[in-house]
Amino acid sequence: MVQEMRAPPRQIGFWTCLALVVGNTIGTGIFLLPAALAPFGWNALYGWGLTIAGALCLAYVFAALTRIMPKAGGPYDYIAGAFGPMAGFFVMWSYWISQWVTNAALAIGAVSYLSAFAPGFLGRPMVGPVVAMAFVVAMTLIAIRGVRSTGAVQIVTTVLKILPLVAVIAALVILTGSGSPAVTTAKVADMPVAGPAIAGAAALALWAMLGFESGTVPADRVVDPARTIARATLSGTLLVGALYVLVTVAVFLLLPAAQAAKSNAPLADLIGGVWGGTAGKLVAAFAAISALGALNGWVFLQAEVPRVLAERGVFPSAFAKVNQAGMPVFGHALGCALSVGLIATNLSGGLVQIFSFMVLLATVATLVLYLAGALTVLALVRRGQATGALVVAAAVIGTIYALWTFYGAGAEATGWGAVLLATGIPVYALTRRRDRSSPAAAAPAAAPRE
Repeated sequence: MVQEMRAPPRQIGFWTCLALVVGNTIGTGIFLLPAALAPFGWNALYGWGLTIAGALCLAYVFAALTRIMPKAGGPYDYIAGAFGPMAGFFVMWSYWISQWVTNAALAIGAVSYLSAFAPGFLGRPMVGPVVAMAFVVAMTLIAIRGVRSTGAVQIVTTVLKILPLVAVIAALVILTGSGSPAVTTAKVADMPVAGPAIAGAAALALWAMLGFESGTVPADRVVDPARTIARATLSGTLLVGALYVLVTVAVFLLLPAAQAAKSNAPLADLIGGVWGGTAGKLVAAFAAISALGALNGWVFLQAEVPRVLAERGVFPSAFAKVNQAGMPVFGHALGCALSVGLIATNLSGGLVQIFSFMVLLATVATLVLYLAGALTVLALVRRGQATGALVVAAAVIGTIYALWTFYGAGAEATGWGAVLLATGIPVYALTRRRDRSSPAAAAPAAAPRE
């Protein structure tokens, strides 16, 4: 039963918040990315360095915003507090689209990994997409049951998805320690270090780092948000970055570059070569768990953005209503329907055709939030509402990194970002006209702290 609007209870502690950050960041990317990075040789590690540095700066930006505005309801309040409700709406509109697009991509990715165990069944026309849609519906039903249900699934799947990454790193450590000839730099692609190659590797690496901002989205559900979100965001981003670099190094040193570049499952090939084919298949199973765990976290967040927008008067008020578990049912129903509909557009085809487009769309839409977050901190610094050399440096670097990544994404991707923003124009205009929301109603929940 859907109830009237009321403030959601603060049920998310540090470990659940950390699981959101780590679980939403580690999805399908790292299980495929080493293959895409293999041709870049050691340029890939330099690219990882830039990507992780940029992600850490942006993570620090969002962590700083939670401290500056501890009573805010999430990114909308941060951006609206600096640039007004219209800017806050359009940034979060773009981000909301990225969420349900990401959910469709993750569901397809999970089915793709599971097809290794039932290729005859999941490889049939329509079967794979239907199973992917079922995953989205199942995770939505879990989210509607409340924060505790989603949090429990998120913590368990986050632990499970880290296991194969640790196994890959362990294989490198064990073989290196034993002096095995299997570990050699001769397997790394012979490509000279060059700026364009580093930029290309960094652009690919960003896809695998998306999601580090996840802890800030349900800020008004987090216990002691100023402290909890900052710790979870920074520690989670650092943990994921370290795992990714070590896994990439392991693939480079244990798999020949030519083999890695052609592999559909480089981590499975690596583990299978060290501990046998059965162990390699287990990696595929854990990759599916990783995709489902990320789907669980992103489905939970998909209704939080429209809820906050509705509470601030820039989205239909129905999306602010919650059930007895404190969950916004309308937001979940719409997000689920959109993800299922996006998968259904590919119902008669294979699983791969639309996947790359979904990833590109979600990445560009998320970049809008990253750039807006960094610019928000700079605006607050200019007004004297935020201070500190580290905050300023992180915001400046984060802004440069976001702009550089837009450039690296190309004109087509940037054009799609503009289209996504434009689709929100009629929604914003109709909502404000119908609800007659005043600027005060659409203002952030709390002014920046002195």
